[in-house]
Amino acid sequence: MVEALARGDLAAAPLDDSHRALLQFVQLVTVHAYRTTPEDVERLRAVGWSDEQVAEAVYVTALFAFFNRVADAFGLTDPGYLEMAKHGGPDSARQAGARGLR
Repeated sequence: MVEALARGDLAAAPLDDSHRALLQFVQLVTVHAYRTTPEDVERLRAVGWSDEQVAEAVYVTALFAFFNRVADAFGLTDPGYLEMAKHGGPDSARQAGARGLR
């Protein structure tokens, strides 16, 4: 699942309907936030997401957009955590991230 999501391939990711709908909405917010409609939010409500959860998804999406732009502006490169996790087990990326913060 991680690989499919890292590629942005929602169709290949084994997700339930509610999570797929949420990630499709997040993709819309990421690429075309100005195109979101009340109907988009209503679709999320219909599959079980609360208004507070939808708002949190928007906030997190906006924060990631901000962090990505800051990283791009300063020329920061991808630290490769996804690749590290593939080769060293599930804890290796987390440990590598923690080492980078010291």
